[in-house]
Amino acid sequence: MFHLSARGDGVTDDIEEKLARIGITGTLYKLYLTSVGLGAASITDVAAQAGLARTTAHDALAKLEEEGLVRFVDNGKRRFVVAQDPGVLLERIEARRQMIEDVMPVLRSMYHHETGKPNVRFHPGPEGIRTTLWDTLSGNAKVLRATLSMKELMAEPGLDEMERYLTERARRGTWLHVIRSEERDIAPIWPSSREQRRELRYAPPAYTLAMTCFIYGNKVALISSARESYGMIIDSAEFAAFQASMFDAMWSLSTPTPTQP
Repeated sequence: MFHLSARGDGVTDDIEEKLARIGITGTLYKLYLTSVGLGAASITDVAAQAGLARTTAHDALAKLEEEGLVRFVDNGKRRFVVAQDPGVLLERIEARRQMIEDVMPVLRSMYHHETGKPNVRFHPGPEGIRTTLWDTLSGNAKVLRATLSMKELMAEPGLDEMERYLTERARRGTWLHVIRSEERDIAPIWPSSREQRRELRYAPPAYTLAMTCFIYGNKVALISSARESYGMIIDSAEFAAFQASMFDAMWSLSTPTPTQP
């Protein structure tokens, strides 16, 4: 029969220390190791083997079940505890890592906003360009200011992705005020449209807009050509205000285009 060692040996101490780092400590540690050693046993037997009261053991085992480390199996009037493969520990850590990665951009944005510090996020490659593009819809801006270089956007992220993005933007009711360089347009698409909530103006011929830029809230998003292949998001109230002023000046010099229904 499996017994927890009362004295600390090197292996047991090492396991206990490492499991403690991920929250499996104290009573949880005792019960998990006991369950692993017994394989399948009643709650009463697991509690006795771990030297704990049955009520204390039951509550702690319920927490271990939530973590996926044990499961309860009913057999008639008795409930058995069955230890699960330790591989669930890796799955648990990976799931938490993924969750943290998913919320980290938002948390960092909130942190830098509250502290007044600018935050710059660099997103390399085609996936980074898509991430940057879709971030422009993450806020509550009623109007997006943008300079679009159609030639570069056709290469990356490509027409299909741009159409999905523009459709979703219009569906959300967000207007797009966009300036383009007519010489860099490669297809007669994305005109001014009330239905698509888009107003297009062409920059003066002396100005060639060869890079895509969005201004929204306190953020400025930059999308490079496919050759350099990156997206960058600058979260700074002062920088966004400056870029908005520059855009408005260019907007006033640009030529309006006919509006479709």
